[in-house]
Amino acid sequence: MAATSYEAPESKSVEISVGISGMTCASCVRRVEKALGRVPGVEEAIVNLATEEARVRIAPGEVSLADLAAAVEQAGYHVVDRSTPSASEQRSSLEDTHDAEETRRTQELAALRTKAFVSLAIGVVLMLAMELPLGWNVPLVAPLFLIAATIVQFWAGSLFYRSAWAALRHGSANMNTLVVAGTTERRRGVAGTTAAYGYSAFLTLWPALAGQWGFPYHLYYEASTLIVALVLLGRWLEARARRQTGAAIRALMELRPPVAHVLRRGVEQDVPLSDVRPGDLLRVRPGERIPVDGDVVEGQSTIDESMLTGESLPVEKTMGDHLIGATLNRSGAVVFRATRVGRDTVLAHIIKMVEDAQGSKAPIQRLADTIAAYFVPVILALSALTFGGWLMIGPEPRLTNALTVAIAVVVIACPCALGLATPVAIMVGTGKAAELGVLIRGGEALQAARRIDTI
Repeated sequence: MAATSYEAPESKSVEISVGISGMTCASCVRRVEKALGRVPGVEEAIVNLATEEARVRIAPGEVSLADLAAAVEQAGYHVVDRSTPSASEQRSSLEDTHDAEETRRTQELAALRTKAFVSLAIGVVLMLAMELPLGWNVPLVAPLFLIAATIVQFWAGSLFYRSAWAALRHGSANMNTLVVAGTTERRRGVAGTTAAYGYSAFLTLWPALAGQWGFPYHLYYEASTLIVALVLLGRWLEARARRQTGAAIRALMELRPPVAHVLRRGVEQDVPLSDVRPGDLLRVRPGERIPVDGDVVEGQSTIDESMLTGESLPVEKTMGDHLIGATLNRSGAVVFRATRVGRDTVLAHIIKMVEDAQGSKAPIQRLADTIAAYFVPVILALSALTFGGWLMIGPEPRLTNALTVAIAVVVIACPCALGLATPVAIMVGTGKAAELGVLIRGGEALQAARRIDTI
């Protein structure tokens, strides 16, 4: 019986990576996924909050990056192009992309840290000044409190308002909506980031008018300031955790030597790794790492390939044998011809696999993102129902009690942990495993590993 062979048809779709900025919670993730999914030609869109990246599977020739960017912008967010580079760019150094991303994260981290700690310092000073019996004439010093609170509210807290306004313009709500509306109870009054600041500013600027209208003279500058400060502090800790998860990829990239000894026209030259081309002849001395993938053309040696295979015993290599970049040359000097460089090397593919695993979604995360997409509007609806119920049948003073309880519902709601816990855990877990030589294909494999009972 004759054997029949066939070739599987190639997939007509391609996957591109698109950086998304402005996301703050899992409801943002769901909104961006829906916006990308509605673009004609998009087959699938998976957004990861921790990596701030969208993996979009598209039909080639039917969708452009401009189409995807327009959809994301319409949803209230911004796009950073991380699509696959062209063939000429494939030869460029892998560090370039990661250095740019590292620079962006460092700048983001520094800005958040500055705003968080400045806000916290101002908030603590305001709290002490307003709570301690210092004997001050409060109406006289209130303008100074107003200036300090204004700095926090509209400088440090500006990102909350921008994001909340962008969501509102598109008929939706997100975590920043809760931050802007989020409040806290103080004495028998109600204060929040916007309400507390606005009420206190009105009392400070027009105290006589406020007295005529019967408003009690209670300033809540410290409440609005500390709310902004604490939320910013949480954002800074999240950003720092995301940045630290890139250490595993950086450790893999540092396995490659910074320069290669290239033989051109019979002369040995030390050139940056990004300048090595397929077909170049390279010399590797004992104790050096193999810069790129290639085949031995002269000499023999033993190579430590444990970074790839886990095998501690070195492997004999002679003329015609294949060498893997980033492995360690133990004994003799060899000359080899480069076959794969840049993003085509085995190490580059390993790094790409780790990146894919860190950006993948476990099934449980998809469930969390789905729930979080409805979280904010449900919380706002429950808060409104709570307000109405207490206003109709609650005890006196009904309005104060209704506002207090309704606001408490908003304050306690925060979907950030729901959306960040799983992706950050996957990033840390897969990154640490990569450092130990264990490659995990993605979130689904990681979640399925909990069923392993024998090794």
